[in-house]
Amino acid sequence: MIGIIVLAVVGLILLFPVVMTRLAKRKLAQLERAKATIAGHEARLAAEDRAKNTIVPAEHGLLPGADLVTDDEPDAEEAAALAAAKTGDWRPAAAHLTADGSADLRWRRQRGLAQLAAEDDTWLRAWRAEHPDDPTAALLHADALVYLAWNIRTGARANQVSREQFDSFHRVLREAHEAAEAAVALAPADDPNPWVVQTSIAMGLGWPNDRFRQLWAELVKRDPHHWAAHTRALQYWCDKWRGSHELMHGFIDEAIAAAPAGSLLAPVKLEAYYEQFGQDREKLTAWKRPEVGAALDAALADLAAADPGHHRLPYAHGWLAYALTRAGRHTEALEQYRALGRYIPQPFTNFNDPRQSFIDLRIAAVQGAVAAARKDS
Repeated sequence: MIGIIVLAVVGLILLFPVVMTRLAKRKLAQLERAKATIAGHEARLAAEDRAKNTIVPAEHGLLPGADLVTDDEPDAEEAAALAAAKTGDWRPAAAHLTADGSADLRWRRQRGLAQLAAEDDTWLRAWRAEHPDDPTAALLHADALVYLAWNIRTGARANQVSREQFDSFHRVLREAHEAAEAAVALAPADDPNPWVVQTSIAMGLGWPNDRFRQLWAELVKRDPHHWAAHTRALQYWCDKWRGSHELMHGFIDEAIAAAPAGSLLAPVKLEAYYEQFGQDREKLTAWKRPEVGAALDAALADLAAADPGHHRLPYAHGWLAYALTRAGRHTEALEQYRALGRYIPQPFTNFNDPRQSFIDLRIAAVQGAVAAARKDS
């Protein structure tokens, strides 16, 4: 009898883990079903909310969401230069980069080609081999190394970047700095762009503030209102990189005060506020502060004074559209969305879903503008 009891107890002991495993699996399955039910419910609520908050874009002078693109497309000359470079022919790129224009326009032309060279520099190496002292090719080489370094690092937060990535990032940036110094030696003495390329290097390598100020002095001595240089320097001076909110705002305020009307530096102040406020929903009301309102007025005035063909207009329209919407100035915001046409620029490209973020805020602007018109009528 005792033996039977012992065997029964042993059997129960052996069976216990199996029973517990089955119970655990059952509980896990129940939990997964509950999660799926909640997710489905939230998705339905979100869909219903979007259905309530929709507009007919054409009725408000806007393009439908399906027609929107997240970056301005290259013009015919740039597209031809990129296509030729992909086949190994660097000559159209050289002609494109040396065409007439301001230093900032020449810098803007370089972006797509530098990004391409960061992925495949066969054509650029051929160019440099044939013309080793060409200052344009030397600058492009330095800029391509900067893009390569940031591609290695990625745009992830620092705690999500591996030690190996950081080591490679810093190594390539040091190579980029050597290339930039070589570009300085080859470039005309008044060309600011070999100095502009070093602003991202300084940020990535963590140059001390005094060293950056020395770099900046050399840059603005050659072009005091270089647009791209100022947007890059703003990033260096912001709190998440090498400065603070105070240093960032002090930098851009000084630049705007010294710039001529139409420089489009005033809208850069809106980017500074974005860096300060971030995407925190609790801070969205900060866009309605009086000092932000004054910055919006200054940016609108700067935009009104700008050349209608200014190549940085999408940036200005984008930041004004975003900030005016957040500030509740919907009628003015709607004008900016119309001016953007099919482009989705910064700051919307900073969001996980740029298109939906753009559409959602555009809807808010339209609905606010319509409500304001009804109130005034």
